[in-house]
Amino acid sequence: MSRTLQFTEQLIGCRSLTPDDGGCQTLIAERLGPLGFGFDTIVSGPDTFRVTNLWAVRRGTNADAPVLAFAGHTDVVPTGPLAQWHSDPFVPTHRDGKLYGRGAADMKTSLAAMVVAIEEFVGAHPKHAGSIALMITSDEEGPSVDGTVRIVEWLKSRGERIDCCIVGEPTCVDRVGDMIKNGRRGSLSGKLTVKGVQGHIAYPQLAKNPIHLAVPALTELACVEWDRGNEYFQPTSWQMSNIHGGTGASNVIPGEVVIDFNFRFSTESTADSLKERVHGVLDKHGLDHDVAWTLGGEPFLTPVGSLSRAMTSAIQAETHIATQLSTTGGTSDGRFISKICPQVVEFGPVNASIHKIDEHVTVDDIEPLKNIYRRTMENLLL
Repeated sequence: MSRTLQFTEQLIGCRSLTPDDGGCQTLIAERLGPLGFGFDTIVSGPDTFRVTNLWAVRRGTNADAPVLAFAGHTDVVPTGPLAQWHSDPFVPTHRDGKLYGRGAADMKTSLAAMVVAIEEFVGAHPKHAGSIALMITSDEEGPSVDGTVRIVEWLKSRGERIDCCIVGEPTCVDRVGDMIKNGRRGSLSGKLTVKGVQGHIAYPQLAKNPIHLAVPALTELACVEWDRGNEYFQPTSWQMSNIHGGTGASNVIPGEVVIDFNFRFSTESTADSLKERVHGVLDKHGLDHDVAWTLGGEPFLTPVGSLSRAMTSAIQAETHIATQLSTTGGTSDGRFISKICPQVVEFGPVNASIHKIDEHVTVDDIEPLKNIYRRTMENLLL
């Protein structure tokens, strides 16, 4: 059994349901400590939701060379119905060439691959240039308010520099190496309340139906071209997810209707510009309304540069795949790291089973993933 597979199994065996780290960060520190890494632990959040964050760094011989950070999370999502799993989610299990367990794909295989890649790289090149760092959180699958964002704030207050960062999110579609995420769309949610006057449905002249009033505005919002995207991003999308109106009775005109919606937006738009345009449409239709806004994350983009070229070359050398750069998918902690780091990419295993019953990775993908991380370090730090 390879050391990467062995460590992946060890991490899967840690019951780290968000925000519990489950001892994963201790295991990581035990592996990296003998290599000369220094550690800082940042505990954050209320007593009912304590988050453990780890910053680890090893300084190289040349302070002017790149500071390369690996980033990831030890927490996992809940298992769902245990009866539907074919094996215990926290007992790593092999079937048909796959390794099963909660977090196998998202993202304990990446964490193990990062650690073993660092061990191999430092063992072969103890006097490497630049610095290697890890930022690990146990609050990525949760609210994400006391995790990586707190590490970033702490690093900023200390004047710490990061030049490049690899986030170990599962990014690949069919096989390891086919996709790198070099950015993500932003996420802006709104809860729109349109107010009317409740009344008997037989006497509409004595009421004011907010559903009827809202429909023309919602139709217009659904048809707006918010932007056309660019070479890296799809056009910004506005989507409704929920509509709540009515008392449950069939003979009552409701007093209000509530619509939940979300923007996944490109770098061609900003949260403020989208808010302004939405309010413009609502005001145009004369609606008595309120909107509660939640900004889940700003978009970020890393244009082609030294980091993406180093990883693309590593993937080609290891797998002979011409990888694709993409910004599709949801948000990630890269949105926080990009505030202090000019080059952020995400790369990890195939993502088809993440958050599902019987989450798994293909065993034959584990060593190539580790080798790609190691080759990327070689391309950047030698």
